[in-house]
Amino acid sequence: MEQLLVLLFEKYNIACSAEQIALLAKFYEIVVEENKKFNLTAITEKNDFAIKHILDCALPAVLLPANAKVIDVGAGAGFPSIVLKILRPDLSVTMLDSLNKRVNFLNNTVNELKLSDIMAVHARAEDYALLHREGFDVAVARAVASLNTLAEYCLPFVKMGGLFVALKGSNYEQELAEAKNAIATLGGSLENVQQLKVDEIDSIRANLVIKKVKQTPSKYPRGKNLPRLKPLA
Repeated sequence: MEQLLVLLFEKYNIACSAEQIALLAKFYEIVVEENKKFNLTAITEKNDFAIKHILDCALPAVLLPANAKVIDVGAGAGFPSIVLKILRPDLSVTMLDSLNKRVNFLNNTVNELKLSDIMAVHARAEDYALLHREGFDVAVARAVASLNTLAEYCLPFVKMGGLFVALKGSNYEQELAEAKNAIATLGGSLENVQQLKVDEIDSIRANLVIKKVKQTPSKYPRGKNLPRLKPLA
């Protein structure tokens, strides 16, 4: 895994030390082992994991401000939060997930990797946002929901002038078009799209950088799973 990551990171110009490569390889081993006990990911083969998980999560590392306080909404198995923390030790990271099993896995993994200033929290986004509104410089999310739903979950967490970074695939333009009004309603404005063709899987990866330019109205995020059931138009 280490040599594979070295080659990938060199090809896609991702800065990484030998120590960080070793940590990413260890993270892979932990996920694969724990995946035998409960479902964390369907992607466990070494090459696929390196490309579809680690590389994918590493790409937005350059987009985050120095020393940013980051929340990963729907952290799952730690993608992108643990990868970002390994590559960007300056970040302070909160991993938010609604499933207690995953939260325990995340905190155990952080301890095993000896990472500091990163923790997992068991809560739903709409509940946690009530306590930590505008408490973060950056909110990130990957493989959680459509962009209009994600914007409602993520933008309330972001400080004025901060960023919401959504990790998306080749259909990002359609998602952006469908979420345009929702993003504006929630106080966001599209600032940048980091787009890359990943040759190994013949796929487009797009990281959407949305800046918080206005305060999110206090009624958002809505409860009762409404961001998913009735996304803002």
